[in-house]
Amino acid sequence: MSSRSAARGGIRSNPDLLSVSFNQDSTCIATGTRKGYTITNCDPFGKVYGRSDGATSIVEMLFCTSLVALVGAGDRPASSTRRLQIVNTKRQSTICELTFPTTILDVKLNRRRLVVVLEERIYVYDISNMKLLHEIETSPNPNAICALAPSSENSYLAYPSPLPSPATPFSGAPPSPSAGAASNSSGDVLLFDAVSLSVTNIIQAHKSPVAFVALNSTGTLLATASDKGTVIRVFSLPNGDKVHEFRRGSYPAKIFSISFNAASTLLCVSSDTETVHIFKLLSGSKGGKAGSQSASGRGASGPDWEEHDRFGSGNGRNGGMIGGAGEQGGAGAYDALIDSKRNANQGVGGTLRRKSLSFGRGIAGSVGGLLPGAVTGIWDPQRDFAYLKIPTSGVKSVVALSGSSPQVMVVTSEGVFYSYAIDLENGGECILQKSFSLLDGIGDESNGSPMGD
Repeated sequence: MSSRSAARGGIRSNPDLLSVSFNQDSTCIATGTRKGYTITNCDPFGKVYGRSDGATSIVEMLFCTSLVALVGAGDRPASSTRRLQIVNTKRQSTICELTFPTTILDVKLNRRRLVVVLEERIYVYDISNMKLLHEIETSPNPNAICALAPSSENSYLAYPSPLPSPATPFSGAPPSPSAGAASNSSGDVLLFDAVSLSVTNIIQAHKSPVAFVALNSTGTLLATASDKGTVIRVFSLPNGDKVHEFRRGSYPAKIFSISFNAASTLLCVSSDTETVHIFKLLSGSKGGKAGSQSASGRGASGPDWEEHDRFGSGNGRNGGMIGGAGEQGGAGAYDALIDSKRNANQGVGGTLRRKSLSFGRGIAGSVGGLLPGAVTGIWDPQRDFAYLKIPTSGVKSVVALSGSSPQVMVVTSEGVFYSYAIDLENGGECILQKSFSLLDGIGDESNGSPMGD
């Protein structure tokens, strides 16, 4: 489900469920349905808000505030897949409306930025006044592969690089800038600073095209998977050093979801197999303590459904096509970064790195101390620390790790929420604790406080 479109070919799904996503601190679930949308508290589990406004294909929360981003499903004129609404659930009012040239594939939020992902463009807005700050031209990205860090300080945006980095050990000759955004096959990830509006780094992630990216709560770690789905890599930010490499499995799989826990000590991965893998991020490695504090905005009593201060009196509508507005994709900054990487790659170190990939396992073992970490790490990925089996096969799943207890939370395309306990001492198979339907009473409207308060 990767938080979008639950019903795709070959996947078992509930026809009423259109989308599902966890909020930035994994305390709530936003669900889009054929009838409207709901907000559900994870622990204790219970629906805290619901609206029957027609089919909703995208629902994204801003932490546990009353601000929600909505995109329709195109089932009626007022529910266009090209129109974004920012609503205040407390006041039950529309704060802002934006219309885009093509279908909105995803929406990302943090306390400073709103990011709208189209197939070939990404728009960056100042969330305090909904001003368009930047327009990025990307390579075709029909699966909306993109992540925005929840952190306001490290407000990084990660998405597939339009061009492979000249320094990547997986590419042959350095690509020419004229190749443009024609294809997305480099396996590199572009890191963009959504505050300074500049390219920060191009990370050499995989040999195959990138299929999923995820950022931790503090914007200091990036997890990536390729379309093969056998290896998950974790990089420290902004320098792009590889700090972990995990083996998901030996056979290819489609990755549906990747999620860090709040402390960045665990990483959870779901795919088109029934197994969800939990990997341990060793605290002794770079970036291991990066996520020890999360700007969740959540108090002990549960989600805070108060109006977000940044919007102030911005309750007017801001409609209209934005097509040509904004600054074009930072091509100059990108070219400068490409040139710097190309120059840096001319030395002996770069030559060794390229050639070392042809070494066999035996040679790598005997001279491992002489090879760069990015090369030697290829042959020794870590296995999972813990795992769980989803009861139903053939479903899509979105996963998250609880910030308050050792639990894995799973939502499937059938609309079922599962909670599993992790044994942090011994790992192994996680124990199913509870399960609930997300779609019970989806036609009922509510506007109350979280359950259990």
